Amino acid sequence: MSYMTIRQIRHEMCLNKLRELGCQVASIQGVMFYVKYTLDELKIEYMYHINPDNTYYLERIKPYVVSAGILESEDEVVNAIIIDIEQFKNAKHSKNFKAFIEVDTELSKAVRAFEDLYLYYNISREDTELIKKEINNVMELLIEVKNRSDRVFFKKEPESF
Repeated sequence: MSYMTIRQIRHEMCLNKLRELGCQVASIQGVMFYVKYTLDELKIEYMYHINPDNTYYLERIKPYVVSAGILESEDEVVNAIIIDIEQFKNAKHSKNFKAFIEVDTELSKAVRAFEDLYLYYNISREDTELIKKEINNVMELLIEVKNRSDRVFFKKEPESF
């Protein structure tokens, strides 16, 4: 006879919240989950899995990869996904939306290129410092742009500023 634990029931209820939002949810062996949402032509996709300590690791995998990190509960996973989708719905109103996605995609490629650089090559300290300086310049530019821009989303605080 099959039975569900309270945790499994809570998780199933959370999956139903995502489905009600319009997400497609696929379970992979009951420990990894794939969540897909389509906003007009934009595909937003997430993967999360249950860790051995019963926490959850969540990442968005489309339109570009970004980690949401370790979350403590199913509700936190669902809320993170709901907020993320709301942010994309809001950002989609911008006439620069396509350019934002392109920039984020390029930044993701740059992270991968940097990882390939240090995993496959012996990089000098000077070159490492040069890259670090350029990253600091980009971060300063992002802060400058934020400071001269109007905030449009208030349901969640930014994580990087």
